[in-house]
Amino acid sequence: MGRTATGWRPALLALVLAGCTAAAPPGTAGRPPAEWGQAAQPRTALADAALDRLFADDARTQQQLDPIGGLERGEDVPASQFAMVFSPELDRRERTANAAVLARLGRIDRAALDPGHRISYDVFAEEKHNDQDDLRPENLALTAVRPFNHFGGLHVEYPSIAAGQGAVPLNTVAQFESNLARDRVFARVIDQAIARFREGMASGVVESQLTVRNMIAQIDGLTAQPLAQSPFYSPVSQFPARFDQPTRKRLSDEYRATIEDGILPAYHRLRTFLADEYLPAARPQVGLSAMKGGDRLYRLLIRRHTTLDLQPDAVHRLGLDEVARIQRDMDAVKLQMGYTGPLRAFFDHIRTDPQYHPDTADQLADGFRGVGQKVDAAAPRLFLHLPRTPLLIEAYPDYRSKFEAGGSYNQGSPDGKRPGIFFFNTYDLKSRFLTGITTLYLHEGAPGHHFQISLAQENTSLPDFQRFGGNTAYVEGWALYAETLGYEMGFYKDPWQHWGTLDDEMLRAMRLVVDTGLHTKGWTRDQAIDYMLANSGMGRSDATAEVERYIANPGQALAYKIGALTIQRLRHKAETALGPRFDIREFHDQVLGSGALPLPVLEAKIDGWIAAQDSSER
Repeated sequence: MGRTATGWRPALLALVLAGCTAAAPPGTAGRPPAEWGQAAQPRTALADAALDRLFADDARTQQQLDPIGGLERGEDVPASQFAMVFSPELDRRERTANAAVLARLGRIDRAALDPGHRISYDVFAEEKHNDQDDLRPENLALTAVRPFNHFGGLHVEYPSIAAGQGAVPLNTVAQFESNLARDRVFARVIDQAIARFREGMASGVVESQLTVRNMIAQIDGLTAQPLAQSPFYSPVSQFPARFDQPTRKRLSDEYRATIEDGILPAYHRLRTFLADEYLPAARPQVGLSAMKGGDRLYRLLIRRHTTLDLQPDAVHRLGLDEVARIQRDMDAVKLQMGYTGPLRAFFDHIRTDPQYHPDTADQLADGFRGVGQKVDAAAPRLFLHLPRTPLLIEAYPDYRSKFEAGGSYNQGSPDGKRPGIFFFNTYDLKSRFLTGITTLYLHEGAPGHHFQISLAQENTSLPDFQRFGGNTAYVEGWALYAETLGYEMGFYKDPWQHWGTLDDEMLRAMRLVVDTGLHTKGWTRDQAIDYMLANSGMGRSDATAEVERYIANPGQALAYKIGALTIQRLRHKAETALGPRFDIREFHDQVLGSGALPLPVLEAKIDGWIAAQDSSER
């Protein structure tokens, strides 16, 4: 049993939850765990069928209202739908659809549903009530007018989709033409984004100057590429062998014309707008507290990312407590690595000593592949079900690497034919760490994001919103929890890799401090970077990328630690209640078996599982 898995202290999360109300889904308050073992009532089949019809109808509606999500899932989204991105009309349609679906949901008797449908009901209700909040005009006035920033957005994500590197297949002439049709309306979508930015300028709700400068740099990187190397021209190099020469020439000419006459001019308009109009109006301070409505928005974002109603000050204090705890563990491990000096001096030592850093990108790639092979061998001892979807290991493309973290995961296709991809970062190699190879792979690859996302997608018994949706606290909480499984797999007997996982755990603890510091306490970018360098061994490039990510995506970074602590607490609860009957494989099956659940729904499910185990023994 792993150190981290058994060392969770309930007082840690209690500090955060004191005085807070968990975001329990409608209809669940006060329900005893025993309901999970009740026999099906005669009305159950009718209620289940009504809920399934609602899910199916909503899925069809969402296909019309979520063009970006459709592209990410591999759907051949028509250009007419794609052209609605960032338009007020799309907001109006989403609001109308949301009100209709909540009205229908309210007419379904949750108590009549079977246990699996109750979970789906609760997840769906949570999602739709969150959407309702997001679509309120007062909240759109804080979010829609900032359509993207350097950390995420269509301006940097669509090129991969258009290149055929995403989920959308390019196998037939019709698929190439459909892709080209979307490229042709991309300029309109960018112009709609500019209009939204201008709305924010008029109301005083604007991005920070830092994020704007980074967006300009991203656009410069994309537009500087020769046409033959542009991701938008990449489909031309992917023609299937069966395409005849006239078809190849026609498509090549049309792709070239679309890039030169539409896409590149759109990027140039966006860059000119950002540099000449938006940057002078952007706020010099990086935190949301400096933006009109920012304090209220930050609390909404905490709720959205963690699925819990948490107070920023309590989260900040939890982070400080966790930082101190992890530093005590680091003190012990650095001695095993042969360093007897102070911990802060060791941070500088490990940042500057070449032995801890890769010499080549291949050295990193080989390290990740080696860990992957060990995980493949150990996983059956910890999991009842393994993903069918393969997992590839690749470096980031050069145009993305400067603005990315040390690694990330790109999900595969639901049928498992297109593999998931674990991306690692080779930018500024001397700032990367050999000590972090194991923990990064466990988080971003297997059994972290790859297991959780693939198992959900492959489970066709779940409704689509459970297969493909989710919340940050569960998704990232699972991935951080997956890092701790390295103790049970024996990976952290190596002091270097043990140090690496503590350093990554420290990162998630520091996020609680830094994110709340930036957005509620007036911390500056440099102040946040200095805090991370003083309390961990991470390199300056990574610390800078992390801080700029928190600036661009407030509240998201809090969810990792909150989610992981919750899963660890639930495991401890199950181990205590079940004693020798506890099976780690069954526990993981319960956690992963229903898709990404809001934390209160996950807790209710685990409580029901424990109660069912107890009742079966009577």
